[in-house]
Amino acid sequence: MKVAVFSTKKYDQKSFELINQNYQLDLSFFEFRLTEQTARIAQGFDAVCAFVNDDLSQPVLAQLAKAGVRLIAMRCAGFDKVDLNAAKALNIQVVRVPAYSPEAIAEHTIGLMLSLNRRIHRAYQRTRDANFSLEGLTGFNFNGKTVGVIGTGRIGIATMRILKGLGMNILAYDPFENPAAIELGATYTSLDDIYRHAHVITLHCPMTDDNYHMLNAQAFEKMQDGVMIINTSRGGLLNSKDAIEALKSSRIGSLGIDVYENEQDLFFQDKSNDVIKDDVFRRLSSCHNVLFTGHQAFLTDEALGNIADTSLRSIQHFAKGEESGNELITNS
Repeated sequence: MKVAVFSTKKYDQKSFELINQNYQLDLSFFEFRLTEQTARIAQGFDAVCAFVNDDLSQPVLAQLAKAGVRLIAMRCAGFDKVDLNAAKALNIQVVRVPAYSPEAIAEHTIGLMLSLNRRIHRAYQRTRDANFSLEGLTGFNFNGKTVGVIGTGRIGIATMRILKGLGMNILAYDPFENPAAIELGATYTSLDDIYRHAHVITLHCPMTDDNYHMLNAQAFEKMQDGVMIINTSRGGLLNSKDAIEALKSSRIGSLGIDVYENEQDLFFQDKSNDVIKDDVFRRLSSCHNVLFTGHQAFLTDEALGNIADTSLRSIQHFAKGEESGNELITNS
């Protein structure tokens, strides 16, 4: 199998080359994203390995099918950028990595919570300038506070384990209740109930048409003043423009973001010498109580190894005419 791996960084190539010693696939790495303009590079490849911000809309898939690509291997859990109906019509199978390291995402989530609450990012900047004033750095105890966890899959459960260790009261929302959440002491409830009672809200759900911009002006109005919101899931779950207004009114007390709705033109690149043209991003990132990371919650050695292994194993299964269990398109 000849595989074109798009949107690769040095850490991707290192982990894939190491794990590929077990699979011996023919891998070619490309740093640029998969788009309508770059899809022609896939000519002669059997499979494409894509990442979270690659474009897999119908026009791109049509080009890939014409080029001979029969498999799309998403090296991530999310697949909202993939037109599955178009892929099925073009006879292209799509696989993903359903769970590479829930703990990696969970630990990053907690890191954002702790940093925002105790203003660690601000304290770091101050002390580098020999400013040791504690004014404006007061936080609160997580112990005894209520946290709302939206999405109780593997990542949500891994996050709950840590939240329980912090002594927090856990409210949960998911269309499908997970017994593991109940065992951890979580109480399933409605979104409105979470909005009304949670001091902290953290998102761990996939992106769908139904939950696009679920955290919007109407949702913020139901929350208590000073709520902390963490999003390490999908950028489109949060209406960024509405969040700016909620920050201005202090309805949102702090906001931790590892994902951003328009991140494809920003994240995974060095933009330090560029003028950022995204005004919404600029306004958000200028707030002292907003902490951005560049979609790095997954970035641990363990997660990278699991991503590479699952992706390459799925490709190998496909080459043998077998199912890996990670397929997104069924024959029914």
